[in-house]
Amino acid sequence: MGCCEFNTKAVSTEEILQSYTDELAEQFAAEAGGLAPRPNEQKDETNERGVFVRQPNSFIKKFGNKEDEFKAENKRYAIYWAHGCNWSNRPVIARDLLGLQDVIADQTTSHTGASNKYGHGFSDQPEFKDPITGVHFLSEFYKNAKPDYKGRATTPTFVDVMEKKAVNNDYHRLSNYIEVQFRKFQPVDAPDLYPKKYRKEIDELNDWLFPHINNGHYRMAFGVSWEAYSEGYDDFFDSLEKLDKRLETNRFLFGDYITDSDIRAYVSLVRWETGYFRNIGPMKKRITEYKNIWGYIKDLYSIPTFAKYTFFHDGLPRKTGMGGPFKGYEERIVPLIPFEELWKSDGERKKLSSDPVNIFLKHPEGETAEDYQSEISDTIWNSPSWEDREPTNYRSDFDVTVNPLKGLLSNN
Repeated sequence: MGCCEFNTKAVSTEEILQSYTDELAEQFAAEAGGLAPRPNEQKDETNERGVFVRQPNSFIKKFGNKEDEFKAENKRYAIYWAHGCNWSNRPVIARDLLGLQDVIADQTTSHTGASNKYGHGFSDQPEFKDPITGVHFLSEFYKNAKPDYKGRATTPTFVDVMEKKAVNNDYHRLSNYIEVQFRKFQPVDAPDLYPKKYRKEIDELNDWLFPHINNGHYRMAFGVSWEAYSEGYDDFFDSLEKLDKRLETNRFLFGDYITDSDIRAYVSLVRWETGYFRNIGPMKKRITEYKNIWGYIKDLYSIPTFAKYTFFHDGLPRKTGMGGPFKGYEERIVPLIPFEELWKSDGERKKLSSDPVNIFLKHPEGETAEDYQSEISDTIWNSPSWEDREPTNYRSDFDVTVNPLKGLLSNN
């Protein structure tokens, strides 16, 4: 029997994972044209101060109607994403909220080989292949699109499954392309997550969320100096105070209705409370101690699409403790936590809304898909300059605690 042939006997996921050896990964990488191992963040993406400066996204060609832009098409693209990746949960949540599951496919990734030397792959799939395209590694899509690409292959990646090429890995703007350029495929009653009139304000908050909240964990987890760790720590917890203040009088970040920004905030905040804190040391405060943030993420969790992509129970707890009969918190308590019960919303945040029954903004009556189009903005976080992407160099010129669209989003 060949190395990738499986008999008809049912095997468990654990057995499949154990059978994906580094030797097999090496063989698959050679067959794919000699794929390079996955670069290391701490080695390749930290500056002289030990600060983690995340690589810019390289596949940032826009979707739109111009001749040199990608065109939105039905069933041509798939989102490749990972359960534990807050960046890649964002576009699948947006896609599902917009009713595009039959238009844009998706496929989850997992490790490659025992050591994950080649990054994202498909270890939980038959023959360790992507069931959509047959490749073994996410990085094959990058190599097909740009043979000289040297960075990490990251999730989410928007892939042209007909060409087997990566077309966009810009998590800063990918959900916006789905919201805007794929509007013509959305149901008539799809929510307006990115209202055209207020995209500037939403983009500004999203670009603030990136270094302060979304990337906060990684600044602490990947930084290699005390200075870098302390900057990330102080910045993150100061930013939580600002978000908590904003949410004191706003049900969602921009008021009565969920926008693209709420998706971005949720996927990071939920991971802080359930997992990220284990990698960064003592927490100044748990997420549950921020009254308004805690109520806010429970409110979002009550929405089925958000709950679907929350994954409380993914992964096996690490063995910790003193050995013998002494089991640590990860092994002893984590499997027992009744997440679903603890995360039930009490409905109190509805009182902050002038339209408590509705949580989504409707598109203006008579608005066409063409009316909804606009140029999606660029972001400084894709700048090729390390200095531009250095988190501590970022300065916002607005007060995050204040909702500039208070009362402006309306279904009336």
